[in-house]
Amino acid sequence: MAEAYIIDAVRTPRAVGKPGKGAYSGVHPQHLAKAVLAAIRDRNDLDTKDVDDIIWGTSSQVGEQAGDLGRMAALDAGYDITASGVTLDRYCGSGITATALAAAQVMSGMEDLVIAGGTESMSKVAEFHGGAQQAGFKMPFGIGAGNETLDAVHPQTNQGVAADAIAAMEGIDRKALEELGATSQQRAGRAIEEGRFDKSLVTVKNADGEILLDREEYPRPETTVETLGEMKPAFGKFYDYPIAADGTTFAGQIKKKYPDLEFEPVHHVGTSSGVVDGAAAILLASKEYADAHGLKPRARIVATANVGDDPTLMLNAPVPAAKKVLAKAGLTKDDIDVWEINEAFAVVAEKFIRDLDLDRAKVNINGGSIALGHPIGATGAILIGTALDELERSEGRYALITMCAAGGMAPAIIIERV
Repeated sequence: MAEAYIIDAVRTPRAVGKPGKGAYSGVHPQHLAKAVLAAIRDRNDLDTKDVDDIIWGTSSQVGEQAGDLGRMAALDAGYDITASGVTLDRYCGSGITATALAAAQVMSGMEDLVIAGGTESMSKVAEFHGGAQQAGFKMPFGIGAGNETLDAVHPQTNQGVAADAIAAMEGIDRKALEELGATSQQRAGRAIEEGRFDKSLVTVKNADGEILLDREEYPRPETTVETLGEMKPAFGKFYDYPIAADGTTFAGQIKKKYPDLEFEPVHHVGTSSGVVDGAAAILLASKEYADAHGLKPRARIVATANVGDDPTLMLNAPVPAAKKVLAKAGLTKDDIDVWEINEAFAVVAEKFIRDLDLDRAKVNINGGSIALGHPIGATGAILIGTALDELERSEGRYALITMCAAGGMAPAIIIERV
């Protein structure tokens, strides 16, 4: 099988994802995707007629994010019309899946030059849902909302409520979650101060050339365990939220499957991923194409994997995904120098570290989504680029990247620095 090489990885800074508040809130999501696609073309002097496909991740394909954002953004960036594009949704895992599919096309020999990535403008998604509700449309909550057949087999709930339930089930207390949240902020602050993200960051400008954002907008590096301890849990308001005509609640959904489980609100804004807007792109090529066009590979794709797990708890698939991708690669956890586990909620990363008995110094070395934010469809591609930058900085060899995705899924990927 042919090798698939990562030639380059770029991303936008992440902006606060609230309507009217973040740096990108007035920008079409296509503009964010355009920014990274233009940057990866210009940095590598690409002839875009050679781009076989653009595989893009966008989870909430509604409003301004509807349609094939990967294709439309490429056209907006001035790519040749022969550069095709497709946009997919594996919820939070979309960016990793886009990269894995791009790598598979190259490794199969079907294509030679593919761009993967993703965009999520959460401010626009919130704006769309708010407008729809004001117009009288009932917007669904939860995964598979309204699907009574699915709900009878696998009760669907709110992710924050599920995170609280997992914390209780695993015996992970609030203090442990807040220690992880504070560490994320402090590590991100150090990484920003030392310029560890600079290689991949792309300044985003508006149509007039004015800078919209050239730095991370979300982090709060001054955060401490003590300040987090003063925050009120965020998801208690959803526990008794009625989601069905019979009065079933989000907490009640978990009780359907785990009737003896007692749990309470523990996660809050300081131990949950930040709501942000952002985009990322990764350039992959075959060895033959890279050699012929003077492109220097930075890493190769070693293995990819996908796993499904309990869709009610929905956040527990990263551990089996990591085990599966390690087995496919013929590696052990001791071979991995850099681990990136998306901090969707602090309990996800904390359980991951405990279950695999990992060295915490190797996990989310430069902070995670609690500090930096989680632009859903883009995050997987961001994490791959972050892991690659860290491998180069620390001269490590292997990185493993994984993340939970709604519906109880997790994609995983291992890359090797070359």
